[in-house]
Amino acid sequence: MTYVVTAACINCKYTDCVEVCPVDCFVEGKNFLAIDPALCVDCHLCVPECPVEAIYPEEEIPEDQQHYIALNAELSKGWQPITEVKDAPADADEWASVEPSKKEDKLIR
Repeated sequence: MTYVVTAACINCKYTDCVEVCPVDCFVEGKNFLAIDPALCVDCHLCVPECPVEAIYPEEEIPEDQQHYIALNAELSKGWQPITEVKDAPADADEWASVEPSKKEDKLIR
């Protein structure tokens, strides 16, 4: 099992989760974070740190977001690791209240 970042992270990209990760398994895109499943050690430390509840254990991902399992694996191969907290985008709080299904077409790869 691994943990997976889902649609709620799109355009929010809070990075609180990366600070607590003991194995630096997060990677960063322009408006989304992903978890490298090859590095994740299933420690669960990142889950309570995410203010938009975007991180799930693989077996608990909502049915309509199952494709994020493969997406995290794909994106982790091309994106750069992120190991330190950065400022969230200026409009992150506005995006935090947007339904995750309405964010999906906003993902920048």
